[in-house]
Amino acid sequence: MQHWQSNGESVLRVENLCKSFGKQQVLNNVGFSLKRTERVAITGPSGSGKSTLLNCLAGLETPDAGKINFLGKNILEMPEAEVTQLRRGHLTSIFQFFHLLPTLRAWENVEFPLLLRKTSSAKRKTLVGALLEEVGLTHRSEAWPSELSGGEMQRLAIARALITEPAMILADEPTGSLDSQNSDRILKLLSTLAERHGTALLMVTHDPVASAICDRILHMLDGKLEESHPVTEGA
Repeated sequence: MQHWQSNGESVLRVENLCKSFGKQQVLNNVGFSLKRTERVAITGPSGSGKSTLLNCLAGLETPDAGKINFLGKNILEMPEAEVTQLRRGHLTSIFQFFHLLPTLRAWENVEFPLLLRKTSSAKRKTLVGALLEEVGLTHRSEAWPSELSGGEMQRLAIARALITEPAMILADEPTGSLDSQNSDRILKLLSTLAERHGTALLMVTHDPVASAICDRILHMLDGKLEESHPVTEGA
């Protein structure tokens, strides 16, 4: 069962977002929306503003102007404590280099967001067991992150991101450090689980294979965002 509600079908609506570092404008009136369960890729060259946009959406950077309406609320007008709570539950992230906690075993890494939410022990055990099974890591539940392969670590990171049943996942180059075989597996898993859990997915990627699993592609260049379309085979 989801623990969030969206205003109609829109989970995220970004309007006129601007961000500068010194004299360099990194985001220039960026605007787009994301529907419930929709998968959207953001592509573009290095330095075009993709990571800055993702950081603004995650509450890690503060834009100079604009609105970020998430689940019907402008997070730029919310107190910092509320944004923190939001990121612990409704809005989660997956990174290129996993960001697992090295001193926690695999199952403890997945459980950790539930501890922050003070979820009961019985429910934590049930949810962690179910997600480890979904990502095919039940047999590795007692392993330390250092004992896992890159593909296993990313699957674990996906399980951790989904454990709170978020409304949206922000994924920053989720296959960037994986070989092609593991990349394909992770992309299929991420797509399948996002759909199964009713979670919207916003993914920054350079990988055309990763973009291909998405419903829409947005291309960023010089701080501006525009709709792009994948090239169909034989075109």
